[in-house]
Amino acid sequence: MIIAYIGIIVGLVLLDQVTKFVIVHNMHLGQDIPVIGDFFSITSHRNRGAAWGMMEGRMDIFIPITILVLLVLSYMLKKDGDITNKPLFTWGILLMISGAIGNFIDRIWREEVVDFLDFYIFNYNFPVFNVADMCLTIGVGFLIVYILFFEQ
Repeated sequence: MIIAYIGIIVGLVLLDQVTKFVIVHNMHLGQDIPVIGDFFSITSHRNRGAAWGMMEGRMDIFIPITILVLLVLSYMLKKDGDITNKPLFTWGILLMISGAIGNFIDRIWREEVVDFLDFYIFNYNFPVFNVADMCLTIGVGFLIVYILFFEQ
């Protein structure tokens, strides 16, 4: 089963990195391409902080914390991961590992995270994000649902 988990993680990290590569190599920073009217745009953006730019430029904190998080998540996956009997838990962990690795690669390689998905929701410009951020958010959501409704 661990080979399947690695395949899922590699696939999601590749999706994240390929989309970021396309943005970096085809758009200039700040360029905005409307996709769905005033609702969704592809916007070339960079983030040197955590979510929503918090703690900007603190690679000295992000790198060791990411390594620690990846170790803990990997242990949780190895110990309790079971995609058949605990799908929400297992998918949550797989998504969180994938997202953490995707943004970790950016922080190591580029010293900033490439963001490009830009939504305006009810006239609110939601912070620009990427595939790794989606993996992290959905993974955390799955884990919360699992803990609240399925953990015994």
